[in-house]
Amino acid sequence: MSKASITVYGIPNCDSVKKARVWLTDHGVDHVFHDFKKQGVPPEAVDLWLNHVGWEVLVNRKGTTWRKLDPALQASVVDKASARALMLEHTSVVKRPVVVKGQTVIVGVNPEAWASVIG
Repeated sequence: MSKASITVYGIPNCDSVKKARVWLTDHGVDHVFHDFKKQGVPPEAVDLWLNHVGWEVLVNRKGTTWRKLDPALQASVVDKASARALMLEHTSVVKRPVVVKGQTVIVGVNPEAWASVIG
């Protein structure tokens, strides 16, 4: 991670990720973008997210990736461990963006929460 204290995790063509990056830039917030497609999802990052917001928030059950999964695989996602395995294997199933500053994890488009972490 660079000197920026905020990291935005996601994929570059995702509208929600674009909104987060534009909002942060417009508010003069230095941040790093971590591209799931090119860089993967770091297991230690997933662990932090799971510990702070829970797997139910992180697994995007409304997205295309989830809908394309085998129903048996969908049914097997029942707890933190199974969700972790799914997110590491199918990175696009993670709800985006995931905005992290220190131990604060914000999932989805939430300008009010972003404003609260930047002070």
